[in-house]
Amino acid sequence: MTSSIVAALLSRELRTLQRELEAYPSDALVWTAPAGLPNTAGTLALHAAGNLQHFVGAVLGQTGYVRNRDAEFSRRDVPRAELLRELGTAIEVVERVLVALPESALEGWYPLPVANRRVRTDEFLVHLAAHLAYHVGQADYHRRAVTGDKRGVNAVAPAELPSATPVDA
Repeated sequence: MTSSIVAALLSRELRTLQRELEAYPSDALVWTAPAGLPNTAGTLALHAAGNLQHFVGAVLGQTGYVRNRDAEFSRRDVPRAELLRELGTAIEVVERVLVALPESALEGWYPLPVANRRVRTDEFLVHLAAHLAYHVGQADYHRRAVTGDKRGVNAVAPAELPSATPVDA
């Protein structure tokens, strides 16, 4: 596994989350909180962008980003344009930092404790990808629940993998 593969997977999931947000017919529906769903798509977008800008950008890339995790879960009615910009910034950070990360860094310890544990950087990056994919799925269900639209947004697209090339028929 290479850091560029992880960057590609994280970027793919962030782009999928952008497509999810774009598929809502209004900004208000992004923030609609139906009974039984713990987070809106807006909250999930803020959390995804903040999480990666912190763990990849600030910690591994020393970007200076300062995370406000509480705000990720308490802010409301943020316009979709701002959410899309935050996700776009997260994509830029992930791609810039991880592509420049030496492969040897993947085998070392992640610089911060995670849940009071030391973990290897490569394992933690895979964890971040799984965490993001989980939240993208939640956003997909939220969108379908509040809009009644059963159509997908081309999530988990194999064609977006770095090695994907057309097969000659």
